[in-house]
Amino acid sequence: MLLYIHIPFCDSKCSYCAFNSYVDKFSLRKDYMDALLMQLPHELERFGVSPGNRIETVFIGGGTPSTVEPSLYRPLFEAVAPFLAGDAEITSEANPNSATHEWLEGMYALGVNRLSFGVQSFDDAKLRTLGRAHNTAHAVQAIRNAADIGFKHLSIDLIYGVEGDTQELLERDIDTAFSLPIDHISLYALTIEEATAFEKTPEKAQERLELTHWLFNRIAEQGFEQYEISNFGKYRSRHNLGYWEHKPYIGLGCGAVGFLNTQRFYPSNSVEGYVADPLFGHAEALSDSDLLGEKLFLGFRSCVGVDETILNARQKEQADLLCTAELLVYRNGRYFNTDFLLADEIALRVEGF
Repeated sequence: MLLYIHIPFCDSKCSYCAFNSYVDKFSLRKDYMDALLMQLPHELERFGVSPGNRIETVFIGGGTPSTVEPSLYRPLFEAVAPFLAGDAEITSEANPNSATHEWLEGMYALGVNRLSFGVQSFDDAKLRTLGRAHNTAHAVQAIRNAADIGFKHLSIDLIYGVEGDTQELLERDIDTAFSLPIDHISLYALTIEEATAFEKTPEKAQERLELTHWLFNRIAEQGFEQYEISNFGKYRSRHNLGYWEHKPYIGLGCGAVGFLNTQRFYPSNSVEGYVADPLFGHAEALSDSDLLGEKLFLGFRSCVGVDETILNARQKEQADLLCTAELLVYRNGRYFNTDFLLADEIALRVEGF
């Protein structure tokens, strides 16, 4: 069982960001955290959380979780604590400019044992292009502070495929990253989303596959194994793996999503609406075809792979042909992708038969 907690507040809106986040609703922070407390018991009951079915991982995402002070998180952590597995992985995202030493100490005291910093680049000009509110010095200092405080696992996000990217720039990003005490990198190609500042300048996204392959190999050379199309590490995030393994997950907060069996649950997408009624939302029924498509998509883009028993005879035949072509590997009843960049094409090829 996974728990995702969405924090919709942001100190700035990045040019590429299409997430449910806001820069003008800070006055609602206390009310919003109180609303999370109201939704939590409802979800624990719906998902059957119990001493024999505890929460394995917690992920606080956003938005920018570091814009909410630890004292406002405390009641929520206290409410969740009785339902956590003893070795629960508890991750919070953080922006370098708002993850102050005091914030880091406060979250560590609450039990957060993993941080994911939204660094995106260690190049100040590129950060300005992306609309980030921090600079390289902020990022380096925040990561070092977190390590000094005692956080067990540290991850950073990096973005590539941006107009102006060169191998030299990305090399500097990687060299700086590996000079810091991290054990995980999430690496994302810039994509242009609707309703973002970049929507009118799609030329900002310029991925080159030869550079992508070089970047993947460069990170792997440092001992960071690629275990999903965008994730590399000496440590594998158990929360991330839980999604790809299709485990049930609770979605707490506006814009969050929950999943259980054959249903997906959506709370209100509006901060004001969520605060007014944290239990309002709607459910989406998933068909067998929907579930199969998700398992193929998630399995082939990660180290999880695909269980042969979910495939019909023609789909299995197609998967075997892809093994012959050395695009898939069959091992212990599962099919594994050998090139995550081809994940979508492989999933569609198998699902179509």
